[in-house]
Amino acid sequence: MKLKNSHQISTQFNMSSMTDIVFLLLIFFMLTASFVTPAGLPIDLPTSNTSVTATPQVSVTITASLDYYINNQPIVFSQLKDMLQKELPAQDGIVLLQVDKSVPIEYMIKVVDIASSLHAQVSVATRPGL
Repeated sequence: MKLKNSHQISTQFNMSSMTDIVFLLLIFFMLTASFVTPAGLPIDLPTSNTSVTATPQVSVTITASLDYYINNQPIVFSQLKDMLQKELPAQDGIVLLQVDKSVPIEYMIKVVDIASSLHAQVSVATRPGL
């Protein structure tokens, strides 16, 4: 006697749910990518034809309006030495100096002197030249 099986197993794969998930992920990444803004300060770096990469422990930025920042945190110039002393390791620290090209050189030299007095190396950030 032959028994009939009422349960049929379908061998087809339905892609509609997978397509919905991929589409939602695509929309999510497109929206989040447009909301991400660079974490830098608006400065116009001078150009240079040579490039050397250094890994700084501390970043000091001087904007065109002569505002000072340590690691993107605003500070007053009188507090610069104390903040650098806190941020730098005990020996051989590297300070990345980002200075707007319209800033007079004397302001950059003041920061270099402070970093040198703390026995830190100074690296000046530039844009790649043509």
